Amino acid sequence: MTFEELGLHDEVINAIGYMGFENATPIQEQAIPQIIEGKDLIACAQTGTGKTAAFMLPILHKLASKPHTGTNTLIIVPTRELAVQIDQQIQGFAYFLGVHSCTVYGGGDGGGYEAERKALKEGVDIVVATPGKLKSHIKMGLTNFDNLEHLILDEADRMMDMGFVDDILYIISKLPAKRQNLMFSATMAPKIREMMKKVLVNPFEINIGISKPAEGVTQEVYLAFNEQKIRLISRILKQHPDFTSIIIFSSTKKDVFQIVRGLQKRGFKADGISSDLVQKDREMALSKFRSRDTRIVVATDVLSRGIDIKEINLVINYSIPTNAEDYVHRVGRTARSDAKGMAITLVEPRDMKNMNDIEELIGYQIERKALPEDLGEGPEWKLPSRGKGRNFKNKKNNNQRNSNNSNKSNGNRDQKKREPRIKLPRPAHAVARDKEKAAEIAAQRKAEREKNHKKN
Repeated sequence: MTFEELGLHDEVINAIGYMGFENATPIQEQAIPQIIEGKDLIACAQTGTGKTAAFMLPILHKLASKPHTGTNTLIIVPTRELAVQIDQQIQGFAYFLGVHSCTVYGGGDGGGYEAERKALKEGVDIVVATPGKLKSHIKMGLTNFDNLEHLILDEADRMMDMGFVDDILYIISKLPAKRQNLMFSATMAPKIREMMKKVLVNPFEINIGISKPAEGVTQEVYLAFNEQKIRLISRILKQHPDFTSIIIFSSTKKDVFQIVRGLQKRGFKADGISSDLVQKDREMALSKFRSRDTRIVVATDVLSRGIDIKEINLVINYSIPTNAEDYVHRVGRTARSDAKGMAITLVEPRDMKNMNDIEELIGYQIERKALPEDLGEGPEWKLPSRGKGRNFKNKKNNNQRNSNNSNKSNGNRDQKKREPRIKLPRPAHAVARDKEKAAEIAAQRKAEREKNHKKN
């Protein structure tokens, strides 16, 4: 279906055409008419399906169709990077409309704070904010949402995972009760259902099931111990000198910069992105990566969703996500728009169960690749047995092992006597200290006895 068939405002259609889009994605086709009609909505779809346009185009259509005053729309997102990206997309879609937006997020400088304060107080058309920073502005009385008509929670499941539930509920309590609520999430976890009941009113539901990795992605798995990973990644990078844009995902912030240092020592140009960096450095690293000035970026899952980076050649999972669906999001960074790409996952023994969960989700086993011989042998693929039987078996084996150890120990005692322990003399200063302490205690006790004797 084309965007013109969805009945969007002419100026919105012009902006879409100017940006090179013509046909709507499935989520856009389903969401846009419902949002225009004013219904609350919950939409579940993975990253890369066009969710931002699905909620922004109908909002811009409304803003272009009738006059308004103050802040009309509030969009809450989990990360600073996503806030900046959505704001940039709004600027593109609203090119012919004269609609203005601002971002509100932590980690900026004093000038950024002043711009946020002014926009929130005077009322900009659209505010894109992270929960913590917006809550801070609200508590200081620096916001004016009296005329707010739309609340959008984007990447709602991610915000739940990051512990923003209380912040979001606090923000919602300060908004007008009458408004349209839109919630977008990559998964429909139980916690999203709970939040939906608290925020949405008779919502229209869209559920575009999580898809498998694109056919254009070549997926490979290496079984490797942790100490082998950096050398293996170095070998992979050298084998693909034509790959100019590479993301390495780590599940922990601590590992991000250890990986960066390891690659830089081996001559690779790499930057790291995590929440430990100040916003200016995060934006700089992301900008250098987008412009291909940096070949490799190492990041946590902050880059697995929402962030639009085109033509990623290779995704490497240094560590496996605990949520199988996050693997699909990570791999979805490459092979977009029918392009080709590669995704390589490094699996150490503790990750094997998570790897098995991933393969159950996508419905097939990913090809195992042998480690280069000079890296030594990797771990053997082995899954723990499940259920009570495993626990009982382990308990039985442990009891048997303890029994064997006990018998063995008794036998050893029968065979030879324990050698006497050698007592070393105590230092002179320790002996003197103890004598002094003993004399002090004796004097105290004597004084107490004399005191009691006088009373009697």
